[in-house]
Amino acid sequence: MVLFACRGAFNCLLLAALAGGAFAETKVLQNFNLIDGTGKSVVPNMTMVVVDGRIQSVGPNLRTRVPSGADVIDLTGKFVMPGLINAHGHVGLIKDLEQDPKYYTRANVEQDLRTYASYGVTTVVSLGTDLDAIYPVRNAQRGTRPSMARVYTAGRGFVMRGVNPPALGIRLEVSTITEVNSKIADLAKNKPDFIKFWMDDNFGRAKTITPELTGAIIASGKKRKLPVAAHVVSLQHAKIVVDQGVYALAHSVRDQPVDDALLTAMKQRGVWLLPTITRESAQFMYAEKPAMLNDVFMTQSLSSQTVEALRKPAYVAASQADPDYTRNKSMLDMAERNLRRSFEAGVNIAMGTDSGAVARFPGFAEHWELEMMSDAGLTASQIITIATKNGAQFLHARDLGTIEAGKWADLLVLNRNPLEDIRNTRQIHSVYIAGNKIKSAPPAVR
Repeated sequence: MVLFACRGAFNCLLLAALAGGAFAETKVLQNFNLIDGTGKSVVPNMTMVVVDGRIQSVGPNLRTRVPSGADVIDLTGKFVMPGLINAHGHVGLIKDLEQDPKYYTRANVEQDLRTYASYGVTTVVSLGTDLDAIYPVRNAQRGTRPSMARVYTAGRGFVMRGVNPPALGIRLEVSTITEVNSKIADLAKNKPDFIKFWMDDNFGRAKTITPELTGAIIASGKKRKLPVAAHVVSLQHAKIVVDQGVYALAHSVRDQPVDDALLTAMKQRGVWLLPTITRESAQFMYAEKPAMLNDVFMTQSLSSQTVEALRKPAYVAASQADPDYTRNKSMLDMAERNLRRSFEAGVNIAMGTDSGAVARFPGFAEHWELEMMSDAGLTASQIITIATKNGAQFLHARDLGTIEAGKWADLLVLNRNPLEDIRNTRQIHSVYIAGNKIKSAPPAVR
């Protein structure tokens, strides 16, 4: 420590500067295998210097000088990759298997963000179901070093009054263009990061928001430089909103194969796809894969009441009796095929899961999504890039997403190589957010 006396603010700042960063927190991670998030191969025997939560340098062990007094962390045999970025999740609304706005408190929001972080999900976009408690949490994180997952928010999303889906106390209802403009102006006062709307006719069984209103939402968002994400199911609706200038499709098209016209338009206009494959699987998987409930990697963040409820024969029977049970399985297959085709067409893709809704569990869902992207035919390297670098690009977050000098040290440290098997992202050794080590989830049961 360097001690000095000073008089006046300017002199104190000058002396602090002359002290050469004596008060900086410096961590040095040594002897690890680097996966930097850019798609490059693993680089062994690396050292990273982290100062005040940002990466100062990363390079070969023998070429990297270890600053005097640094906290040195030996990661021999470990694999270090960027933290996962979930571009479509939710926070704050769930208690056990019940969703209700009454649960939306700052404490519940922060608990969900700690859960995401424990699984190595270091950034999450909460897309369209947030009440006002989200903004103090989000604002407190900006420009600082959070100890929970970074959160971006769309605030409350938009639906058309009296049609599908219902508002449920969390969505904003509109019926005219005047009302759209008024409510977006009010929403914008809190400076959300996105705008979200739902366009979903429940497989033709209900009315949904009109193209007139979706066009007005997108135009109003662009006027305020707020990117707009659309919940869609059908190819028809996807084409409408892409033509109107939407920034992202918050789910894959699931009713039929995507066609060249949509893929070409998305690529030319830079529209993002957030596939959310696990959203489809969660509609029926508890009736078919009860063994998952024996995996501590999944259940360690759940209450005993939640696990017990999922195991009950009545819950399994209710899942199997869902009138859309068979359709949901076909939609999962369609979502996987459309993801593969979209990727091959060069569409922008970031990882999204729709986690944080009922029975779609934060943290676990993201690792499950990675596995399902592999099932869809993507390589582990491609998947990791989608879940890290691409997520940062989706957010226009230049200091996130890859392991490079100047970026925040948001890191997922693994016991096994995820490029050999994407399921190895579950083999968590430790997690860092802005250089802060946080409590991480246990390794997966294999």
